[in-house]
Amino acid sequence: MKQLIAFDLDGTLAESKQPIDAEMSALLARLTQVARVAVISGGDWPQFQSQLLAHLPPSIDLSRWFLLPTSGTKLYRFAGGAWTLAYAERFSDAERTRIVEELDAAVSALGFSGDESWGPKIEDRGTQLTFSGLGQDAPLAAKRAWDPDFAKRKLLQQRLGPRLPGFAVRVGGSTSVDITRIGVDKAYGLRKLAAASAVSIADMIFVGDALYEGGNDAPVKTTGVNTVAVRDITETKRVIETICACLDHF
Repeated sequence: MKQLIAFDLDGTLAESKQPIDAEMSALLARLTQVARVAVISGGDWPQFQSQLLAHLPPSIDLSRWFLLPTSGTKLYRFAGGAWTLAYAERFSDAERTRIVEELDAAVSALGFSGDESWGPKIEDRGTQLTFSGLGQDAPLAAKRAWDPDFAKRKLLQQRLGPRLPGFAVRVGGSTSVDITRIGVDKAYGLRKLAAASAVSIADMIFVGDALYEGGNDAPVKTTGVNTVAVRDITETKRVIETICACLDHF
């Protein structure tokens, strides 16, 4: 029987950088009653707080939750009335400098540096560096129009890969590219989650919108976890309803 359901955040539980809606909040609360819940996203901890935690009902049992920001390179648990950091796979200063230099050069060479920007385009998340094509605070409509077929981000991914040996470059979110150390990704996070939760990967389900090749959810497939690919948050809601209906019978 499945005991833990893990989700991506942007594009799966919520629109890009937007809070979860009331229906999703209620469904997650219902899911918490029948399974443990994890969220693994390319976003950093403040994004989890503003998009997810601030909109969950006060009565929800957060001790049954596991939060893994920056593609699983961090893990937070709720205990004693507060969230605590269990681990973080941080970049060294040398690694960070090298990635930023290569990213700046690639963005310039591909002509993306002149695109309109809402906030910084490169964000240092400690354990992950993220490029957002229109900046971190771009409106949702602009994000959807910038790279709907992933072509721009795949060009950036293809250019950076050979120039950053030892690092993984993955398409994520609606305008972003995430860079972590090779082997430190959502698959790594899922394995750490299995150890922290004492739930085997065989007893988990992962739900995400970027399970396609090169997507930042795709590494979880290497763990053998059962996956459910969704197109949007509406599909995620129907998946949660189905899981709840099935687990309610056990």
